[in-house]
Amino acid sequence: MKSNLELIDECDSFPYPGTKAHTALIPNLYTLFTKTPDSSTRIPVGNITKPVFDALSSVPTIIKGDCEVSGDQRSITVFLQPTEKERSTAVAATCTYWRENKTFEILAGWRNELYPVYGPKNELLFNLERSASPLFGVVTYGVHMSCFVTMTNEEQEKEGSKYNFKMWIPRRSYKKQTYGGLLDNTVAGGIASGESPFESMVREADEEASLPETLVRANAKDVGMVTYIYVRESRAGGENGLVQPEVQYVYDLELPKDVIPQPKDGEVEEFYLWTVEKVQGALKNWEFKPNCALCVLDFFVRHGVLTGENESDLEEIKRRCHREMPFPTKIVGSI
Repeated sequence: MKSNLELIDECDSFPYPGTKAHTALIPNLYTLFTKTPDSSTRIPVGNITKPVFDALSSVPTIIKGDCEVSGDQRSITVFLQPTEKERSTAVAATCTYWRENKTFEILAGWRNELYPVYGPKNELLFNLERSASPLFGVVTYGVHMSCFVTMTNEEQEKEGSKYNFKMWIPRRSYKKQTYGGLLDNTVAGGIASGESPFESMVREADEEASLPETLVRANAKDVGMVTYIYVRESRAGGENGLVQPEVQYVYDLELPKDVIPQPKDGEVEEFYLWTVEKVQGALKNWEFKPNCALCVLDFFVRHGVLTGENESDLEEIKRRCHREMPFPTKIVGSI
């Protein structure tokens, strides 16, 4: 049985500075930099592992362009082309080269979706293939929405619950390449390049849960963001140890009792309507995908399920759900 803080540890798993774990890990990581014509200094955009550093250094110059490599400083500065379009083309060519040569297992899950990488002025530095983003250790963006149903006093008494709402919890398809069969948030997905968080959430609500667009647009509530840095392990698919900083835009949606989420795109096995106590039990049994567990705990904090009276680690949980990102991060209004 896992504590709530242990669930946070599982998702926000990159060690914090000043810890022994951080001191032990840093010598094995390299910093990925890029540079633009209007930047007088290099822009750090990600943490990469030694195998990625070696592979990136070895990509032919005709594919990736010129680069600056420093083993002593554990850094590589690459994708120095003058325009975003040219940098994105070089990134795409690099990823395709790795895919064709089967350099990294993670690229077997090629998605044909582009994720954005931003600079310190919120400028788009380049786009890259979604499945390759963990290789580069860059900040990525997604949306998570929790849907719930309010119970009457009679329903609450019948359920024997201390809380007057139930949550819609999906089980991920057992066929998914990542975290197959684990529990998830009602709606979740990555934000493609050029897409706003709200439009991404509306799209995912339709694709994953068959929720009516008009209902979602009218009633979904923007409740902020969660941020964390995840270190990938075997359940994520592909190479272990890749660093994955993430920003998730979070929404709540109260559903009428007659609106029932339904699987649509094959990514969900089924949806459950569970009491808070049932969800808490599943959390303690490690049945949730790590970042979905973090989002559920954030929901519990906002809805008064977790308080200082029943959770001694509340302040650390709140802080760890909103970690400062180490690289340029574009934060926009959710809608």
